[in-house]
Amino acid sequence: MGRVFDDATEADAFVHAVARDWRSAPLSRTDMALCHFAAKLTHHQQRMSHSDLEVLRGHGVDDRAIHDAVQVVGMFNHLTRVADALGVEPEDFVRPWGEE
Repeated sequence: MGRVFDDATEADAFVHAVARDWRSAPLSRTDMALCHFAAKLTHHQQRMSHSDLEVLRGHGVDDRAIHDAVQVVGMFNHLTRVADALGVEPEDFVRPWGEE
């Protein structure tokens, strides 16, 4: 089961911590392993190996969840590359994380 929060403020603080820097956010070991996997797939996809899958399996992540994670990471990587290639400008009305 996933993390349960007492209120929306606590949940917001968690989301902001992850968005700010997932490496120092209060993630579970499994979620941290998934983030490391996603970062490697994003930045060093040519270095991915079977051992990366075994790390996730060692944290109890099943093959379906691994497949879903790869699909989500791949889709976001695709979308950001398309946006970068076409010169899509950031939307001014969207405030950076943590700004009121």
